[in-house]
Amino acid sequence: MKPALLTPAAKQDRREEVLYYSTQAGARVAKKLVVAMQEALHALAQQPGIGSPAIGQELDIDGLRAWRLNGFPLSFWYFERADHVLVVRLVGQRQDAEYLDVAAE
Repeated sequence: MKPALLTPAAKQDRREEVLYYSTQAGARVAKKLVVAMQEALHALAQQPGIGSPAIGQELDIDGLRAWRLNGFPLSFWYFERADHVLVVRLVGQRQDAEYLDVAAE
């Protein structure tokens, strides 16, 4: 098992999504989002290779993978490292990937 670490950008994405869902759909849905994020991070820690490499290939960023949250149109974008999983962004399906900074900090 490798710990899943979030970059500052991923932490900010997470805060913004929880606030958005809390404001738009209420506290109950926001809590479900938090649980879905925890479950996704746990899955990545258990099996870092489970994410799709398609976004990395599309953006020509070697090693970038994506793993979708259960029940929400959001994905963690991450890199597998020797001793951890580095989550660089939490991305909505409708966001334009071209404008996201996905540098592995």
